[in-house]
Amino acid sequence: MTCRKLYAPAFFVTLGVAAVVAATFALAEESKDAGQSAAQPAAAKDKPEMKLPPGWTEADMQACAMAGTPGEQHKTLVKDAGEWSGKNSMWMPGVAEPMKAESTTKISPILDGRFVLVEVEGDMPGMGPFKGYGVNGFDNVSGKYVSSWIDNMGTGIMQGTGELSKDGKTLTWTYTANCPITKKPVSYRQVEKQTAADTKTLEMFGPDPKTGKEFKMMSVELTRKAGQARAAATKR
Repeated sequence: MTCRKLYAPAFFVTLGVAAVVAATFALAEESKDAGQSAAQPAAAKDKPEMKLPPGWTEADMQACAMAGTPGEQHKTLVKDAGEWSGKNSMWMPGVAEPMKAESTTKISPILDGRFVLVEVEGDMPGMGPFKGYGVNGFDNVSGKYVSSWIDNMGTGIMQGTGELSKDGKTLTWTYTANCPITKKPVSYRQVEKQTAADTKTLEMFGPDPKTGKEFKMMSVELTRKAGQARAAATKR
């Protein structure tokens, strides 16, 4: 089966959802027009008549619209916008002494604040330059934070879901990726803690591929450059 055949169904599903959302907003506009004076008959005739799909209700259309509407959870992610400098400590399984490195993380709101793009650059001790990209968001339908990650140290895509603590300061992610040694899917845990307005820590834990026991893989101390949050937010 070709890649085109594999991706075609997903394309049409996405296209269909987009059409439903567009129709919902069109219906909302029609409702506004109905409440106005009928002094512009020509403009009304230019608009195509919008009908609900068979079996659909107004509530169904509103549900689709709400699925694509940014909310408070999206604002939580956008608050991290800006450029951050990182001091990294990384551990190998069973090795107490960490490897040290530095990194730069740039977080930018995209698609009108529905997601944030995370770009990381640095050095991986013994392996050379590191570059990675992540897209984080909040899925209104599942009620969970969602994330996808890729980098130049692998060819797979790491997928994750996250939960925010009640105080709004800790975001805990659970990621799934394929282990290159066991050739099986494994889970990784990433904990992001806001320590101040412009400082945070990131810790990542994963299983030792030989024993299966979880160990601390990485710790990053992040500091946001002055003025970066406001500058990034204005570019949304």
